[in-house]
Amino acid sequence: MIECLSESCLRSQFSIRLNCLAKYSHSSNDDSSMIYSRLIPAMLVSIQIIVLLIPCTFFAQLSHADDSDPAISVNFTRDIRPILSNTCFKCHGPDEHSRSADLRLDTPEGATADLGGYRAIVAGDPDSSEAMQRILSNDPDLMMPPPESGRELSRQQKEQFAKWISSGANYEQHWSFKPIKSPPVPTSEEADGNPTHPIDAFIRRRLESLQLTPSQEADSSTLIRRVSLDLIGLPPTAEEAKNYLSSESPDKYMELVDRLLASPHYGEKWGRHWLDQARYADSNGYTVDSPRSIWLYRDWVINAFNDDMPFDEFTIQQLAGDLLPNPTQQQLIATGFHRNTLVNQEGGADKEQFRNEAVVDRTNTTGAVWLGLTVGCAQCHTHKYDPLTHTEYYRLFAFFNQTQDINSISPQLQVPSELQREQLAELDEKIRSATAAVEARKQQLDSTISEPISTDSMWTAITPKNIISAGGAVLTVLPDGSVLASGTNPNSEEYTVTFTSPLAQISAIKLETLVDSSLPKQGPGRASNGNFVLHEVGLKSTEQTAQWIDATADHSQNKFPIKHAIDCNFKTGWAINVTKGNMNVNREATLYCQPLESTDDKLEFQLTLTMTNPQYSIGRFRLLISEADHQLLGLPDPELSRLTQIQTSLEADWKRINQSIPTTMIMSELKVPRETHRLIRGDFLRKGEPVTPGTPDFLPGIWSHEDNESRLLTRLDLAHWLIQEDNPLTARVTVNRIWMQLFGRGLVETENDFGLQGTPPSHPELLDWLASEFMTNGWSVKHLIRLIVTSKTYKQASIARDDVNRVDPLNKYLSRQSRIRLDAELIRDAGLLVSDLLTTKIGGPSVYPPQPDGVYTFTQVNSSWPTSTGEDRYRRGMYTFFKRSAPHPLLSTFDTPTFNTTCTRRDRSNTPLQSLTIANDTAFFEMAQMLGKRISDSPGTWEERLQYAFQICFARNSTDSESTRIKSYFDSQKHVFIQDQKSRTTIVGQNDEDSPISSDQAAWVMVARVLINLDEFITRQ
Repeated sequence: MIECLSESCLRSQFSIRLNCLAKYSHSSNDDSSMIYSRLIPAMLVSIQIIVLLIPCTFFAQLSHADDSDPAISVNFTRDIRPILSNTCFKCHGPDEHSRSADLRLDTPEGATADLGGYRAIVAGDPDSSEAMQRILSNDPDLMMPPPESGRELSRQQKEQFAKWISSGANYEQHWSFKPIKSPPVPTSEEADGNPTHPIDAFIRRRLESLQLTPSQEADSSTLIRRVSLDLIGLPPTAEEAKNYLSSESPDKYMELVDRLLASPHYGEKWGRHWLDQARYADSNGYTVDSPRSIWLYRDWVINAFNDDMPFDEFTIQQLAGDLLPNPTQQQLIATGFHRNTLVNQEGGADKEQFRNEAVVDRTNTTGAVWLGLTVGCAQCHTHKYDPLTHTEYYRLFAFFNQTQDINSISPQLQVPSELQREQLAELDEKIRSATAAVEARKQQLDSTISEPISTDSMWTAITPKNIISAGGAVLTVLPDGSVLASGTNPNSEEYTVTFTSPLAQISAIKLETLVDSSLPKQGPGRASNGNFVLHEVGLKSTEQTAQWIDATADHSQNKFPIKHAIDCNFKTGWAINVTKGNMNVNREATLYCQPLESTDDKLEFQLTLTMTNPQYSIGRFRLLISEADHQLLGLPDPELSRLTQIQTSLEADWKRINQSIPTTMIMSELKVPRETHRLIRGDFLRKGEPVTPGTPDFLPGIWSHEDNESRLLTRLDLAHWLIQEDNPLTARVTVNRIWMQLFGRGLVETENDFGLQGTPPSHPELLDWLASEFMTNGWSVKHLIRLIVTSKTYKQASIARDDVNRVDPLNKYLSRQSRIRLDAELIRDAGLLVSDLLTTKIGGPSVYPPQPDGVYTFTQVNSSWPTSTGEDRYRRGMYTFFKRSAPHPLLSTFDTPTFNTTCTRRDRSNTPLQSLTIANDTAFFEMAQMLGKRISDSPGTWEERLQYAFQICFARNSTDSESTRIKSYFDSQKHVFIQDQKSRTTIVGQNDEDSPISSDQAAWVMVARVLINLDEFITRQ
């Protein structure tokens, strides 16, 4: 005869479950709050009935964590280890520094050790066990757990503890540390005689033990939308939904799954989940938070998922691609996984401190992502719950302590495109040829010039015969042959100097501008600051006009070079101002021309001044002439200049292309290993004994390699260890996270903690079968996903059921599917798709979709946000530039983390701000406008347009009730638009006079805003 629970025991159990529900209503399962609100009244009203009717085995079934029927006897893993872990290990666990009374209860040796006349556990004898006596004691000084801990064991737990000791106090290895063994699939057949899908067989066996049945399969509209969102992160198009719903092929679902897995958008959807774990961002973090270039790593992840790169290879390349023999460019890019750490660029920051913090982050991230363990708890001391010692933590730390990056963005890898490679190779060849030509011309010139000649002897000062100022200034020839201007300083001026040359020809004129005490600021110009602007010069004889070749000067003002004096442009000119020091000193310019015969007695030199700079004329100047070869005067050989210019231009082109090549941050090992120490209390300044790279002792060791004994282990060894067949964690953790993405909750709910504090798996045999299947099939993620989404368990309807809520309110045992709120990026993507705005381009640099002004107001650096235009404005959300200190508001509103550390599971909240964002954000407003136009432009009746809108947004037709309500809303909005068209146009968009917005179009825009803001639109059913 089965005894019923006592009323007090039942109330205790009821209270526990009620508290669990309340706690879980704030978790990521969107169904939980609804279930909680419905369950409380029902459970309160029915408690007396429950007391009378429910046998004690019912709660045993609920608490059982196995796929099979629960055993009546006490189970260490299920019943005892949680008691020890939650109430004892903090003071009597692995951490020797916090251990009390020298008692260790996490190992059988420690629990049964002689502690000076007593033993905490005496196997088979609870009365002689000190721990049992303390548990049962009412003396505050003796009782365990102590009152100050705030923890207390229930009567049931005390009874279980006593039974466990009586049965021999056997310790079992923690479930996640046991080797993975593929259990037999439960034998089952479908109604049609075909074997049951393996996943369904495991799930149904557990449901049968709870006297539950699976839910019916979801309707086709829900299925195509569900699997599309889960596999590629986009809802199906109206055409895709129509074709699927109308197809009568028995294989249409499998064909749909295969098509989605082959889509390039698959890599975007599943790559985004991995980028969360890789803490990917486009900025360095901390307060400066400057941009970084690492988007090539993001693209590598997308491509790796699209190519279905085996997860073991995926692991090796990211953790140690740089250590592979002759690593490829892509294998180097893959190492960006651990370059996503924060970089502190603040002035005065200790580089070693933040380098150490980056290594800590890499250690903790590796432990969380691949092992599913909270290894970071051992940074300062031995882990209080898991068997990871402080020293073992720093042995893991040592794997990552050998890299070159020292709080900077280096090392970096340039990744040119094929076109850029070809362009650079072509330019390299041209530059080599141009360089050779320049050197050849220099050698030729050197051979023709015997000995250097003083240039001073090549110049002859002229004595002006006549001087004219077009502006009316007084020009006086001084004893040294220079000309001084005085009197009127006109706005526009031109000096003409007539002279006779003693030379046969003139090849150059030297213009000296001289200071003078009579000039403003002592000259040499007549402007108030002593400057001048010489716009043009000219030299002519009776028969010829000089053709200027080049000009040089000992100084030119910025943007006023001497060459402007011979460019035939009266809007430009030569000036002499300086950025520092005194401008008013003697200056000289040399003007080179084609040789001009100077036998004519009348030569004229003209200086055109102040055409566009009033009163900026020269105050004092002197002219000298020469007939010497230009090269002797210091002017480069024209041919050499031409060749040099070609070379310079080619080098500029090479530099421009080279600078346009994207770079990405990569890992690189030090040539000389850095010594690693255990850091006392985690302080980088307090070094303990040296340690070498190694793995925790409680897990299988690294498989031996030929040279392991003679060298330090590397990241490559660690990567291989993580995917060893005997490593019990990597495969379990990975399949659990994939399961979590497809069901909203992992088989192990604490997906980031597979340690002693984590929750046991709801279906341990299924978890191990999946992990074994994953490894056996080449670590193929696509194979695993295909396996899961083709199960009937996945294809179930997500509608809540009263019978399930009474037994399994959290849907832990999967008698139905879960409803999951879309991630932030996917909400934006869905809006872009239905509005026909989505740019489907894969990869490339991050983009800047519209965001509100002032986002960076409260950051240290008020960065700019260059809002993207064209197709970049409508890229998928995962390509949005992510600034850690101030993420795009849409992403923050919908719970995207800042990625300062790894994120293995996103939280999901429900806030009014989310609804307000979708209704009023600039981007969503634009989407609603385009969706409304798309609907109004579609052919057919009003009802046909509505059905088209529902097919676009929800892959289904509207119900009669929905049609009626929307028609009423449509008519009201149409009426408002007609009554107040001016203000309404502001809401629905600018009214183009050539293509005015009709009242129907305006009303459809308002309907579109409603559809995008529905819960169904942002939820995967």
